[in-house]
Amino acid sequence: MSGRGSIPAASLFGLLILWTVAATLTADPQVLPQPWALAGPFLRELQSGDLLYHLGATLLRVIWAFALAMAIGCALGLVMGRFEKVDRWLDPWLVVFLNLPALVLIVLCYLWIGLNETAAIIAVTLNKVPNVTTVIREGARAFDPNLDAMARVYRMSAWTRLRHVLIPQLAPFITAAARGGLAVIWKIVLVVEFLGRSSGIGFQIHLYFQLFDVAMVLVYALSFIAVMLAVEWTFLQPGERRVRRWRVA
Repeated sequence: MSGRGSIPAASLFGLLILWTVAATLTADPQVLPQPWALAGPFLRELQSGDLLYHLGATLLRVIWAFALAMAIGCALGLVMGRFEKVDRWLDPWLVVFLNLPALVLIVLCYLWIGLNETAAIIAVTLNKVPNVTTVIREGARAFDPNLDAMARVYRMSAWTRLRHVLIPQLAPFITAAARGGLAVIWKIVLVVEFLGRSSGIGFQIHLYFQLFDVAMVLVYALSFIAVMLAVEWTFLQPGERRVRRWRVA
C-alpha cells in the first residue's frame, strides 16, 4: 500500500480501536455494540435489498442537490465577486440565508411545497447555495487583474475568457466548495429524509430510532459514510491535487 493510502487506512483503524474500547467500557450492546456485531445486521439488510434501495434513494437526492447548489452557487458567486453593485444588493440576502437554520428551511419547504421529492431537494439546495456562493465570491475577488488586462488586450470572447482565464483561477475555490458542500449536503439530506420522506438512509435511521435499535442506526449511517468516503478519495481529493499541481510544479 502506498504511503498516501496507508495513512488514512491507519487513521481509520485507530478510530476502529477507539470504538472497540468505548464499546468494551460501556459493556452494553444496546448503547454501543462492538464493530463486529454489525456484520450480521449489515449482511441481512444487504441480502434483502433494503440497504441498497435506501442507499440509492439518498445518493440520488445528494447528487441532485449537489449539482443544483454548485451550479447556482458558482454562478451567483462569480457575478457577486465581479460586480460590486450586484454584490451590495445581494449581500444582505446572502447573510440572511447563511444564518437561517437548516431545519427552518426544511420545514418551510415541506409546508409550502408538500412532503415530496421537489420540496426535499429544494430544501437541501437552498441550505447549501449560500455557502458555495460565499466561497466562489471570494475566489472571484482574488482574480489577478493582470490576467484580466491580458484578456482585454487579446480581445478574448466572453466564453474564451471564462474557460482560460476565470475558471482556472477559480478551480481551487470550486474544489473547496465541492468538498465542503458534499459533506454538508448529505447530512442535510438525512435530516430531510428523517422529517418527511418514506425512503432513504434518514428514513431508516428514523425508523430504528423509534425502535431504539442502535445497531441498525449504525449500520445505515456507516454504510452511507463509506459511500461518501469512497467519493471523497476517488473523485474529490484527486481533483483537488490536480488543480493544485501548478503550485508545486
